[in-house]
Amino acid sequence: MRLIHAFATAVALAVIAPAVYAGAGTLLQDPDRVVPNGGISVPGWTGKIDSQSVAAGRTLNDAKLSQDGSALHIETGPAGSWWNPANKASGDYTVKASFKEPKYMAHNSHPHSYGIFIGGNDMGTDKQTMVYCVTYGNGRALIRGFGPAVFTLLRPTESASVHKAAAAGDPVTEDIQWTVKGGRAECSVNGTVIAGYDKADLVAAGKLTSTDGVYGIRATHNVEAIVTGLTMTKN
Repeated sequence: MRLIHAFATAVALAVIAPAVYAGAGTLLQDPDRVVPNGGISVPGWTGKIDSQSVAAGRTLNDAKLSQDGSALHIETGPAGSWWNPANKASGDYTVKASFKEPKYMAHNSHPHSYGIFIGGNDMGTDKQTMVYCVTYGNGRALIRGFGPAVFTLLRPTESASVHKAAAAGDPVTEDIQWTVKGGRAECSVNGTVIAGYDKADLVAAGKLTSTDGVYGIRATHNVEAIVTGLTMTKN
């Protein structure tokens, strides 16, 4: 009887406790925080938070995108993507930026990610497609996208080129770059290619509609990053 009672209690707790996600289907233990004075104050920029965060009652204004000189400052809140519709890339190109997490794990109990997305189409809608390359302050990288359902190309994987924070509260900086050239797309971190894909494998059913499109910032929940040097150049 005691075993039956314990099992029933566990089931009841599982039903009552809300499932919490960091976007793109990743189950976590900590809920999305609400960033004070949130919203987007950078001219021309917009964003969209993930459906799991919307289902949990969060809004785009629960995260914050601001500008300090030439740097963009992203603070989440709910996981999401942020972009300027004028920032588009097509053909052969390189998109790069530097991401500094000023205090590793300052707003969470475990590492969360940030990075660059490319190939953004139908942005801001339920049909939006993109692929993103992001890093964690513990030396791991992830490549995932929306097509519009979530698809994963590289699960969180440790890479020698991805920097690690020495300890919680310490800063860590990553240089992240997407290069699309000659029918192939590659993500580099700190000057080293961590993964690459043929366009034919990216532009497919359930993945991208094109590698051409909007580029921007991707960040999971409860993380902070200062972004500098977000640029696109033609190859």
